[in-house]
Amino acid sequence: MSSIHKANRHVRAQVRGRPARLLLAVVAVVAAFAPIISRAQDTDLTIEVISNRADLISAGDALVAIALPEGVESTNVRVDLNGADVTNDFAVRANGRFAARLSDLAIGDNEVTATLPDGSGARLVITNHPNGGPIFSGPQVMPWVCQAGAVDVQCNAPETYEFFYMPSGVGGVSGGTAGYSAGGFQSYDKDNPPSPDQIAQTTTDQGVTVPYIVRVETGYQNRDQYAIAVLYNPAGDWQPWEPQSQWNHKVLIPHGASCGIDHKTGTAPDVLDDAALSRGFAVMSTALNNAGHNCNVVTQAESMVMAKERIVEQYGEIRYTIGTGCSGGSLAQQQVANAYPGIYQGILPQCSFPDAWSTGQQLVDYHLIRAYVEHPDRWSPGVVWTPAEIAAIEGHPNHVNSIILDSLYFTALGDPTNPCAGVTDAERYDPETNPGGVRCTLADYTINILGARGSDGFAGRPLDNVGIQYGLDALKKGLISQAQFVDLNARIGGADIDAVWVPERVAADRPALANAYRSGGINEANNLNQVAIIDLRGPDPGAFHDAYRAFAVRARLEREHGTYANQVIWEGTVPLLGDVQYTTQGLVAMDRWLAAVEQDTSGLSLAEKIIKDKPADIHDQCSTGLGQKATDETCPLIVQLYTTPRMVAGEGISTDQNKCQLKPHRRSDYLPVEFTQAQWTQLETAFPTGVCDWSKPGVDQQDTIPWMTYNDVVGGAPLGDTPASVPFSG
Repeated sequence: MSSIHKANRHVRAQVRGRPARLLLAVVAVVAAFAPIISRAQDTDLTIEVISNRADLISAGDALVAIALPEGVESTNVRVDLNGADVTNDFAVRANGRFAARLSDLAIGDNEVTATLPDGSGARLVITNHPNGGPIFSGPQVMPWVCQAGAVDVQCNAPETYEFFYMPSGVGGVSGGTAGYSAGGFQSYDKDNPPSPDQIAQTTTDQGVTVPYIVRVETGYQNRDQYAIAVLYNPAGDWQPWEPQSQWNHKVLIPHGASCGIDHKTGTAPDVLDDAALSRGFAVMSTALNNAGHNCNVVTQAESMVMAKERIVEQYGEIRYTIGTGCSGGSLAQQQVANAYPGIYQGILPQCSFPDAWSTGQQLVDYHLIRAYVEHPDRWSPGVVWTPAEIAAIEGHPNHVNSIILDSLYFTALGDPTNPCAGVTDAERYDPETNPGGVRCTLADYTINILGARGSDGFAGRPLDNVGIQYGLDALKKGLISQAQFVDLNARIGGADIDAVWVPERVAADRPALANAYRSGGINEANNLNQVAIIDLRGPDPGAFHDAYRAFAVRARLEREHGTYANQVIWEGTVPLLGDVQYTTQGLVAMDRWLAAVEQDTSGLSLAEKIIKDKPADIHDQCSTGLGQKATDETCPLIVQLYTTPRMVAGEGISTDQNKCQLKPHRRSDYLPVEFTQAQWTQLETAFPTGVCDWSKPGVDQQDTIPWMTYNDVVGGAPLGDTPASVPFSG
């Protein structure tokens, strides 16, 4: 067995045998495997908001259903909204619900009452928020530049609709089993449509065969764009209680890439996904859930809540929702799924990142290491670094990996003077000429989450390098010398609040550190057992999408729950992606998995059902890259798991201890490596308060609190229980 293969087995093995941490959390679930009912489960009448939590409604309308006691006819019920009779809006619909889409809700609280002839009934308070937001994210990012055509400063604009069709013969196969080329859609003119024989037919996964015509709705919520695509008959009607039959009531959400902090309206990721649409899925995306445009976990989730509400109110009830996307798309899926469980029921992260802020530690370390190793003038006399020795302290054989990650993101996310979209030069921060200007950093962009520093009012940073022994494992393995280890740690320094190098190590700001964990900006995976995961990934040639991150999520899952059985990892030989067919194959497999969970009526918890109902053929696998399975021995040789500077310094593969607890700095901990007295004096100066004790949880490390609101609460507070109707007697 090769040394690389042995090393990979060692890294993969780190995810096993870790102690489980108990999870005690109340999870709010949005439209997760909810059955349709038309009768109350007891003798009381109940009112239910179908389209969202009753306290998270937006845009002035809500889909509301009333469950009646056995024997009570709908004609005997009076319904009022804020004291006005809206009974005629309700009817027994085709899906069996006694329901209505209530419109013209006032901003704030709205009371719905349903009263029976004997005077008994129920009331429910619906809290409506502006279409332009916010709902739970708190004060919105400013400045913000709206799109052309916006009708107000909240970027509101009328919805627009476009139609597309798949030409017959494109891809050669219909029936939703192989699909068509995603780029094959053509514009469809309702006033001058193509002849029927020019339009392909598709058969959905429910066995419904229709012309392959797609409608794309584009609109604006929360000051940004959303898009919804569905198979659509332009000549037919569509109501939320009686959607067109080709929709399978499932939703796929594609995501963009990267991590960004724009201050302007963007574009929702492309929703013309043939693999999903041909099978009957609705495909929905939001610009705010594109991490390259908006890397804020709370507004990512908020945009999803609003767009899913739009789907339910206009299209119908959702069976389950699946996320998909690479890089920043995986980041958004995994951090949102943990912080706001129930938004997704299944996720397909590809070229995986767990979250934004634990990735930040690797970004900062690369930046500081580059500032040292690439500048020989900073090395002590007699100290020289070779490429192999640099690789040993970085944990990656290709230094280009650190160059790319640092060049793309340290300045873009950490330097407050760097330009960011939507902020003019005159508005932007400058420490000398405009100290009160807009700071273009991820921390300041998410100040509602992290909180402000008392010293200057800038957002706190949950990043720290105090006590980090850079290159420790490389030293112990003899890959670097004592002189190199000492010089590196004595001279690496840190970055101040303006991202300027300073000779001192830099401590994380508090309470920003705790708030990053609480918010899910550091994804602790303590709620991630509520979602099915198929992680799709291939080898990283040095483009900072290290394969270890899929296993970092696995390690966090096992630590929190004692198992990672809700996560499957598909590896393959195609760089980053694993396999050219994984996106479609993953969707089909996830659909089968969630359908099995949906059908499980046992009393098990959702987390237990996800594990129990996983089809036997959905498991870890290796691919040749062309849709064919490979032997289990192949992938560890090809999909190599590199490490990070923190892992070289002693952190585990979970890589979520953003600030380590310290222990005394002792010579004996380095044995059999020994230092001269002069070297030891330098190390004592570098670590005046001690070195990292990785056996203990990180400082302020704690569970992510699900469903937090930041309205008038910097750092967030739990939303609380979902509002329910309250019965009253006659």
